[in-house]
Amino acid sequence: MKIQEIIDRQKAFFKTQQTKNIKFRKMYLEKLRDIIVKNEGLLYEAIYKDFGKSKFDAFTTEISFVLNDINYYLKNLNALAKPRSVRTNLANQLGKSKIYPEPLGNVLVIGAWNYPYQLSLSPVIAALAAGNCCVLKPSEISENTMKAMSKLINENFPPEYLYAYEGGIDEATELLKLKFDKIFFTGSTKVGKIVYQAAAENLTPVVLELGGKSPAIVTKDADLEVAAKRIVWGKFLNAGQTCVAPDYLLVEESIHEQFLEMLRKYITEFKYGPDSEHYTRIINQRNFQRLIRLINKEKVYFGGNSDEKKLFIEPTLLNNVSWEDDVMQEEIFGPILPVISFTNFNLVLTTVMELEKPLAAYLFTRNSEEKEAFTMKLSFGGGCINDVIMHLGNDRLPFGGVGNSGIGNYHGGYGFEAFSHQKSILEKATWGEPNIKYPPYSEKKLSWIRKLL
Repeated sequence: MKIQEIIDRQKAFFKTQQTKNIKFRKMYLEKLRDIIVKNEGLLYEAIYKDFGKSKFDAFTTEISFVLNDINYYLKNLNALAKPRSVRTNLANQLGKSKIYPEPLGNVLVIGAWNYPYQLSLSPVIAALAAGNCCVLKPSEISENTMKAMSKLINENFPPEYLYAYEGGIDEATELLKLKFDKIFFTGSTKVGKIVYQAAAENLTPVVLELGGKSPAIVTKDADLEVAAKRIVWGKFLNAGQTCVAPDYLLVEESIHEQFLEMLRKYITEFKYGPDSEHYTRIINQRNFQRLIRLINKEKVYFGGNSDEKKLFIEPTLLNNVSWEDDVMQEEIFGPILPVISFTNFNLVLTTVMELEKPLAAYLFTRNSEEKEAFTMKLSFGGGCINDVIMHLGNDRLPFGGVGNSGIGNYHGGYGFEAFSHQKSILEKATWGEPNIKYPPYSEKKLSWIRKLL
C-alpha cells in the first residue's frame, strides 16, 4: 500500500469522528499497552541487536517510559479532554465561555534512533490520546527496532488509524512532501531545519525535539561525591548517546583536580567495558569515526581507548579543554566529556548565555544565590539542580527545547496539548442585550463603551 493511500485513508477515517470518542481512544491505548507487554522479549532482542542495550537499560530508559505514558493517559484522559469553562468578560454578558480541546487530524511522528522505543512511541501515544490518526516513521539507523515496531503496529492496528512506515532518507523526504495536520520530529538541529522548511510549504505546525551542547556546572559549594556519581551515570548512560546528557563540564578551579579524580573513580567503579551489560556500543561506523576525531589524545585525562570492530569507545575525560577546541564546536552525542575550569560563577554563566540555548542544563551546588542565578538567567529547555537527566522522569514537567534546541514540548498533559487545538466557544443568551454596540452611534454610547471595554 502506498503512503499517500494510507494518509488518504487516515484523513477519511478521522472525518468519521470515531477517534474523538474517549472509549475508542482508551481501547486502542490499552491494546498498545498489551501488545508491548506481550512482546517485550522481541523488543529487547531488537534493541540489543542495534547497539547492545541490555534488558535493564531497555526497560528503565525505554519500555517503562512508554508504559507509564499509556497509563497516564488512561488515568487522566477524561479530565484532559473535558471542555473547560473560563470567565466571561463584562462585554460578553450574558454569555458562557468554554475551551474545547479537539484533535488536529492526521499527524506524522518521526522518531529517533538513540532511544528508539521511547522517542517514537511516546509522541505516538500522546497523539492517539488526543484523538488523532497517526503515521509513525521510526529511525532506519536502528534498523531492528524499526522493524520490530513496524511489525507490532501494522499487524495489530488498522492502517487508517495508526501506521508505521519503514524506510530511510528517501522515504522521509517523500513523507515530508505530503500534507499533515502536525509533524513531530526528534533528532538533530540540522535535520530539524529541513523538517521545518518542508512543513512550512503546507503551513503544517511542528514540534521539534532537537539537541545542543548541554552544560553541567559544578561549583565549590556542591556535594562533590554526589555530583561526580550522578554526572558519570547520566553522561555515559547509553554511551553518551542521549540528547539531554551533560555535553561538557564547567568545574570551579579550586575543586577542579579533586573532581576529576572523583569522576575517574566512578567511571572505574561502574565498569564500562567493551563487554559490559550496562554499556552500549556506538550505533554505527559513521558515528564512531566522528567521535574518534573529537578525542584529542594530548588532552585525555582518562580513557580514550576504543575498539572499532565492537564499536566501543571507552568513557573519556578530556582536561585542559578550551572553548575553541573541536570537541566544543558541536554536540558530542557520545562518551566523551570535556572539562573546562572556571574561577567566577557569574562570568561563566554569562559565557554560556552567549551560546545557543541548549536542550538541558545542570547545576551542582548548595549555594542558594547560584541556584537563583542559574534558574533566572540561563535559558534552556529543562534541567536539574544537583542531578542530571531525571527531570524527564516527571510527567508533570514539560519536555522540550528552546531556540536551536527545539520548538514545542510534550510529556503528560503537555503531550495532549501538543496534539490538540484549543477551540474557543462563546455562547450568548438571546435576551437582555442593550443596543449600545449597534448603530447609530453617539457620544453617550461611546462613553458607555469606554467604561465597558
